Amino acid sequence: MDIANLLALAGVHADYGSGEMLRDVSLCLPRGQSLALLGRNGMGKTTLLRTILGLTRQTAGTIHFDGLDIARMRTDQRANAGIGWVPQERNIFRSLTVQENLTAVSMPGAWTLARIYTLFPRLAERRANMGNQLSGGEQQMLAIGRALMRNPTLLLLDEPTEGLAPVIVTEVMQALRYVVQGEGLSAIIVEQHAHKVLPLTDRAIILDRGSVAWAGGSSDLLANPAAIEQYLAVKG
Repeated sequence: MDIANLLALAGVHADYGSGEMLRDVSLCLPRGQSLALLGRNGMGKTTLLRTILGLTRQTAGTIHFDGLDIARMRTDQRANAGIGWVPQERNIFRSLTVQENLTAVSMPGAWTLARIYTLFPRLAERRANMGNQLSGGEQQMLAIGRALMRNPTLLLLDEPTEGLAPVIVTEVMQALRYVVQGEGLSAIIVEQHAHKVLPLTDRAIILDRGSVAWAGGSSDLLANPAAIEQYLAVKG
């Protein structure tokens, strides 16, 4: 495997046991780069993230991460190898405080409690609040902060701005810009709104019915309104 690529999928097929959801998906993500994963609802975006995590049934193809063949590794082994996960459901610990959420699963590394509080000052203000006392936006910040506290090599984010107020969307996207551009953390970001995520990322892939319909540079896709309209049903 080319070690310049942190993540490489080749010919991946996957399903949940009730029908094929990914068909012959191949992609490469170089170290230090980020990828926008786009597509209409139901086209396989979340399934692709879950397949990288080992949460689906991979029926064909290979997945290499950081030089390892991870296709047969358990989900916890993949996480311990350096894959961080911010699910759409957030899945924070509602009966723990903000600070307990952040430290419960932390791993040694550059991302510390102090740095998370600098990234998300709202969390510092609410460090003693329980998870169930937070707004939706604060819960999303906490989910991102908790994933960073594991000091991953690759961060997967599934719809990190869905359902958030515009002012919170701005805060979250500014934080992600710092993480992926300022810190150079490799990331795959699923986002419904292409124009929010493409300025943050180096590369982009559009999934259509479980297959890669478009792949290239994020700036190239921004400059291609016809592709955005064709595959995302949004006028560029």
